[in-house]
Amino acid sequence: MTAADLSRSRLYGILDLGYVETGNARRIAEALMAGGVDLLQLRAKNHSTVEIEKLGHELRSIIAEKGVPLIINDHPRIARNVQADGVHLGQDDLPIAAARKIVGPDCAIGRSTHSVDQAIRAFCEGADYIGFGPIFATPTKPDYSPIGLEEIARVHESVRIPIFCIGGVKLDNLPKVIEAGARRVVIVSGLLQASDPAEYARSAKRLLTSVL
Repeated sequence: MTAADLSRSRLYGILDLGYVETGNARRIAEALMAGGVDLLQLRAKNHSTVEIEKLGHELRSIIAEKGVPLIINDHPRIARNVQADGVHLGQDDLPIAAARKIVGPDCAIGRSTHSVDQAIRAFCEGADYIGFGPIFATPTKPDYSPIGLEEIARVHESVRIPIFCIGGVKLDNLPKVIEAGARRVVIVSGLLQASDPAEYARSAKRLLTSVL
């Protein structure tokens, strides 16, 4: 995945197996792609590496046809093994330089950040993009206090790589997130719990592209 691919991306979807049964993963992935997500991450916090890698191979085979980059959460070696387009690391995961040795130069590396200082550090360490949040309270990150909307403008002034605002972002608050300065967002539960994930993604994408 190139820097240009990341720069063009606006809507980042996460296929979180905390919300989606493994047997439904393919169907939901196809719906999200039909709705226009620009990036798709596989996140499976409570699954074995064997299970994650198996599903990663399956997703890779179906989303490659659509031209949507596949990101693997937490596991650089799985990202390498399934030839994913990127790997996403949390604050407690490997240093970016160590992950780069595993995945190689062509695999994008993202880092979760929870403050402007962490965002700057990730940028300086060589992250290709960052997640910035949680903007709002979210069950996905119960241990982190919400950052709120006020820091969105400041992080965009401080970091010159793509920034994806994450954490409790949904259609009903997306206009406020955009108004605060966000140009790229991650949506998790809003997409995965929608009665029509494809239409939900389309609606979010329309809002994001309307400000460009």
